[in-house]
Amino acid sequence: MSEPDPQFHHIAIVDDDVSVRIALSSLLRSYGYTADAYESADSLLGAGALGDYHCIISDLQMPGMSGIELLEQLRRQGNRLPLILITAFPEAALRDRALQAGAICFLSKPFQATNLIRCLRQARGDILPSTQESS
Repeated sequence: MSEPDPQFHHIAIVDDDVSVRIALSSLLRSYGYTADAYESADSLLGAGALGDYHCIISDLQMPGMSGIELLEQLRRQGNRLPLILITAFPEAALRDRALQAGAICFLSKPFQATNLIRCLRQARGDILPSTQESS
């Protein structure tokens, strides 16, 4: 795989599971991305660093604000930062809500690394957006 675009490389990871945060951070580094990990949507928003990121990868179900609620809040504020949702509970209604709210991808855990990288490339605009679920 090629290196990420130097203008699209810094990713925020939001997941309440520390092992997922560590695994995703390591995976992204192996593909040449940089990542900062947050344990909740509130901690990401509280950091005041949204402008530093090119994309957010967020778990769907977390204590406090969910990944979809994070996405909807960002869109209400006019923030168009690409957001990829990941979940172990891929319900069709939640997938539809997420994609209607503007999620770039909706990935079911566990997912292939190549699917996540494809979503990042999609977020970067290399390929046309898709509304199909990836696994």
